[in-house]
Amino acid sequence: MDDAEMAARRDDTPRAGEPLPPNRWRGEVAFLRRTFIVAGVIVLLLFLWTVRGALLLAFAAILVAVLIRAVAEPLHGRLRVPKGLAVPLACLLIGLPLATVVVLVGSEMQAQVMTLLENLPEAAAAIEREFGLQIPIPGTGESGAAADASTVGQVARQAASVALTAVDWLAGAAIVIVGGIYFASDPRLYRGGVAHLLPKSQQARGRDALDATGRALRLWLLAQLAAMAGVGTLTGLGAWAIGLPAPLALGLFAGMVNIVPLLGPFIGAVPGVLLAFNEGWEMLAWTAALYTVVQQVEGNILTPMLSQRMVSIPSALLLFAVVASGAALGIGGVLMAAPLTVVTVVLVSKLYVRQTLGQRVEVPGEAED
Repeated sequence: MDDAEMAARRDDTPRAGEPLPPNRWRGEVAFLRRTFIVAGVIVLLLFLWTVRGALLLAFAAILVAVLIRAVAEPLHGRLRVPKGLAVPLACLLIGLPLATVVVLVGSEMQAQVMTLLENLPEAAAAIEREFGLQIPIPGTGESGAAADASTVGQVARQAASVALTAVDWLAGAAIVIVGGIYFASDPRLYRGGVAHLLPKSQQARGRDALDATGRALRLWLLAQLAAMAGVGTLTGLGAWAIGLPAPLALGLFAGMVNIVPLLGPFIGAVPGVLLAFNEGWEMLAWTAALYTVVQQVEGNILTPMLSQRMVSIPSALLLFAVVASGAALGIGGVLMAAPLTVVTVVLVSKLYVRQTLGQRVEVPGEAED
């Protein structure tokens, strides 16, 4: 046997027309399987990115469900309310106070919001005259411009855009509320559905991680709602005491934007500072002092009081989470940045750091009974 034939025998590559050896077939099938798995994961990620808006609405509905369950579970556990009635009664207990507030102060709130929107352009113009800084205010055009046909058309287009945006937000809010009620009615059904997507050996870990995530979201949500109510109340009362226009609207805005981590207090102070600048330097000083006091009360009194009900997340992580969520998901991502970070921290801490790396780490929400 010459050297060429020996080299051919050592070569595993089959000659033309010969079938592949069994081990080569198994290798080819395994390679194709891995290729299809990678392609499937890529397609799934692209699909999730395409429907990210719907996923964000679903996550907001989960937050609504967490709030409803936080009221419904004590009703069932302590007051012995049947499970079938606990969720509707919880929805009534949450919605009735909100409806009462809307009926009592709704018209006044609407009037003050309109006053705020009417005064902001004048305040922005005063700052531009004084410092040369141009502050864009939505809905404003060039001062002194003639009301020609093009201006009328532009105003009509802006009004239509605002109306469509309002309808879009209202539809999204309705979807979130209805979805939250469905989630709250039978959370085990949806938790089990997510767990069934995992291998059987990992389903118990998945359910445990989802339970810990739900508890952590409840801790964060209750503490956040308390902080928002405190900031909004203090801001509104302070604005009324120093004589700022539209104190109810200023308090409502400050409380709502407080959901944005770290940046919320600064964003909430912008309308009040603009209005105060239009009222003079003395009012500006009082307004700056008001927002400074509110921030100090929140940081040194409210936050320590709520610290046992809050999920501890590093400030730098929250800041970059806001930036990343805003870049990827828009304004909805900014609003949901904190709860999304809570979910990420819980899952990474529990499933990766503790159970994969084997390191001891505290998981938010796990200590609650």
